[in-house]
Amino acid sequence: MLEEALATIGLLIIVGKLAEGIFNRLRLNSIIAYTATGIVLGPVLGIIEPSDYLATVLGIGIFIFFFVIGLDEIDIAGFVKSIRGRFFVAASLSTLLSFLAALAVTSDIFFDFGLDIGLGLDSFSQAMAIAGVMSLSSLGLVAKVLSDEGRLRDRVGIEIFSTVFIAELIALLVVGFTIHDKDGHDPSMGSSLILLADVVGFVVAAWLLSKYVFPYLIVFLRRFLNASQLSFGLTLGGLFLVVEAAEKFGLHGALGALLFGAALTGLPHQVRRDVLPGIRSVGEGLFVPLFFASAGLYFSMSFTNLPLDTIAVLVVVPLAGKFVGAFVGTYAARLDNALALAVGLMAKGVAEIALLLVLLERKMIGPEVFSLLVLIMCGYILITPPVLSFVVRRIKPAPEAPDNVPRFLANFALDGVVINDILDRDQRQPTPDLSVREFADQWIVGHQDDYVVAENGEPAGMVSLRMLRYVPKESWAQTSLAQVMRNETAVTWPDEPVEDALQRMAENSLSALPVVERDTQQLVGVVTKQEVLELIAVEARGH
Repeated sequence: MLEEALATIGLLIIVGKLAEGIFNRLRLNSIIAYTATGIVLGPVLGIIEPSDYLATVLGIGIFIFFFVIGLDEIDIAGFVKSIRGRFFVAASLSTLLSFLAALAVTSDIFFDFGLDIGLGLDSFSQAMAIAGVMSLSSLGLVAKVLSDEGRLRDRVGIEIFSTVFIAELIALLVVGFTIHDKDGHDPSMGSSLILLADVVGFVVAAWLLSKYVFPYLIVFLRRFLNASQLSFGLTLGGLFLVVEAAEKFGLHGALGALLFGAALTGLPHQVRRDVLPGIRSVGEGLFVPLFFASAGLYFSMSFTNLPLDTIAVLVVVPLAGKFVGAFVGTYAARLDNALALAVGLMAKGVAEIALLLVLLERKMIGPEVFSLLVLIMCGYILITPPVLSFVVRRIKPAPEAPDNVPRFLANFALDGVVINDILDRDQRQPTPDLSVREFADQWIVGHQDDYVVAENGEPAGMVSLRMLRYVPKESWAQTSLAQVMRNETAVTWPDEPVEDALQRMAENSLSALPVVERDTQQLVGVVTKQEVLELIAVEARGH
């Protein structure tokens, strides 16, 4: 009955949020509080039982949860840039070794050698899905620990964050592409190729629409329509449409929600400010507590019916694989602070429980395996944070600002800061008639590749140092900046959020932007990427 479902939801929310407050005082993760709420009100006291109405609400919670992860944490552009780096090598090697160790006990690869732990899985896809969950690293958990330690935005924190982010994204993609069939059966070769084509087509279409059409549509409609919470409503509606489209193409809606959130990272700051508070309030106040409480509702002691060797193998082998993978990956890549990075890669629990609920709902795992894995994830949530905190505290903070800052961390530090807050209006700029030799002698400074050229109080163009490579040095004295500068350039305004200006620099591959008045287009100064990085460093030291 609907009335019973409403009473269940109300009770779970109230008890869950009260438990969160108590657990926070004990420095325990809120996910543990929500899960414990479900266990106490469900299996222990028998007050609440899962229902179809509750399952519908929980399904919405799954999509909102993964949408926020994509919007806040997943930086596809940063991921692509990091592919050639040592952090990518460490994260990939760690995930691969962990995945193979888990796959060894979830699949029948070694059954010919007498190893059968009796999970009762019907397909290799199910084995891969569970192995993918076991190889995940929890970015949310790592970010919370680093934030509590005040290290989220220094060099070590950013290195840990970046490595764990890469590992989480790789494992999420593996799990997402294995959850393709509601019955968990392996497709044939022909259907696999069709599925792959459908998935690729959906990902490309959804990404292009979400990144290059939807944000501009929101900005356009905001100018002409006076509707309350228009951005919030359009974003939430778009989320559910993408989720449905993902299901139609054979993907789980959670992966569609993750993709939609990641594609919207380019939303203008004003739109993000309109959308995110509402999404977070609905998510953190309603859906996320219900979502993780449901893990407790479905939890049971039925895992004790599993053979002891099955329980031991599921606990020990993936843990050992995760441990070996984390340390081999970080040390093989010859990274500084390898111990801290390895411990960060060991963090698990949040997204894993979410995915286990998806697997349970898809009947890809039974209640016994689900309950055991949830218990294991709760153990990770309890153990990893204090260990990571201990290791991070032993590392001396680096005083210098990093050259590259992940988008999520930059947004976190720059929230509410506008260009006028960091603008030096007394700056002078080179003029077009200045020779390249004079410019090189008088204006070039470190950490800046692009320079604004001004004429009569207005931006005349932009000179990039990379352009000067094509001018012979013997011609520098006779060549003016007007001959080598780019006449058209992106601009920013004094009242624009610094976050948006930093994003525009990245989109146009610039290290500086001219700042002009909106009404007169008069040049009032220049903002550089280095100034923004120094601001982030100051914010980090202040926290």
